[in-house]
Amino acid sequence: MQANKFVESYFEAWNHADPEGVADHLAPNGIYLDIPDNIPLNHAELIVSLSEFFTDFPQHYELIGEILTSENTIAFQYKVHPADDCGTEQSAQSYCGAEFMTLNGDTALSITNYYDVPQRVILDKYAKSGLRREQMHEYMRRLDVIMESQRAYLEPDLTLPILAGNVGCSVNHLSQVINSGFKMSFFDYINNYRIRRAKEILLQIDSQNSAILNVAFSVGFNSNSAFYAAFKKHAGVTPAAFRRSHNKRTH
Repeated sequence: MQANKFVESYFEAWNHADPEGVADHLAPNGIYLDIPDNIPLNHAELIVSLSEFFTDFPQHYELIGEILTSENTIAFQYKVHPADDCGTEQSAQSYCGAEFMTLNGDTALSITNYYDVPQRVILDKYAKSGLRREQMHEYMRRLDVIMESQRAYLEPDLTLPILAGNVGCSVNHLSQVINSGFKMSFFDYINNYRIRRAKEILLQIDSQNSAILNVAFSVGFNSNSAFYAAFKKHAGVTPAAFRRSHNKRTH
């Protein structure tokens, strides 16, 4: 399929609020990723997420500028308006973004979506979500139980849709609970638990470097590089430096 036709079909699905139409642009093993949320979604998960999103937040999408292509990639910029305000050129609720796609024939192996939604749009989005304060507190309580008692964060393939199913709420409501209730992104929320558990393990193992590397997988990370990056972000030091510092204080 030509790049122009692929993008035209993709925009048409978004503007018709057709979650299956959007998801069908992915290959069977394709992944869709919104960079601000940093939550990879497969075909089925994307349909669930978009079904809720289109119901709560009808929007209109338009292409900006040219579509850039190479052998197996497509890149383009877009602008988003509220569906009932798409005729207003400078809508206060409009924002822009860019997508990068890696293709495999007529479908995409990956779709990565970059955008920066203004805070006023986020607040308006949550104002319309229908999630009452009492519901948010109940979902936060359920999350605490799932994370503290059941240690769901140890599951390496844990995703927002899976966690939402465990909590018993929609994906969008759980996203709001984590973003607004806990003031974190999904990945920061999960990694906060993983790093806290990693610290406990690091203080129990011997000084062999291999033991430190194994900690990453024992607390739910899929790679050592992701573990080290998350540990440095949450703890301010590397895992080895954290343990050395503790050993100095206890000897």
